[in-house]
Amino acid sequence: MPSFDAVSEVDHHELANAIDQVNREIGTRYDFKGSNARVEQSENQLTLEAESEFQIKQIAPILNEKISKRGIDVACLEYADIIEMNKRAKQGVVVREGLDKDIARKAVKAIKDSKLKVQAAIQGEQVRVTGKKRDELQQVMQLLRDANLGIPLQFNNFRD
Repeated sequence: MPSFDAVSEVDHHELANAIDQVNREIGTRYDFKGSNARVEQSENQLTLEAESEFQIKQIAPILNEKISKRGIDVACLEYADIIEMNKRAKQGVVVREGLDKDIARKAVKAIKDSKLKVQAAIQGEQVRVTGKKRDELQQVMQLLRDANLGIPLQFNNFRD
């Protein structure tokens, strides 16, 4: 019986490459000369650091551009508030991965409401969809893309 998994993943190697590119561009830009501005990564948490809130707001579009050029959807980034103290500004950015229970429930509900003859089951941080026909599974993929769940989805483990 054909099936696939709907997941939300980020390629960590590409993310690290994008962050390296951002730091290199910040180092060469005239408006950041001598400011010691940078982007740091630890697991799924990024930290934008600079001397002022203005510079943080200049780094964010650079980060979005480099990440999207690397094939990572920028919808997975969740920006926190900018914190200024002691002539330094910081902003945390969370890289969201996996489908949390609320989003998985919304996806399953959308699939069930579509009246397609498929079964959807939540398995950890992914949704497994099985059906008898490949065409129905492709319709479910399109339905989930159009559902706008607030997080980028990928479809893997497609089996016939």
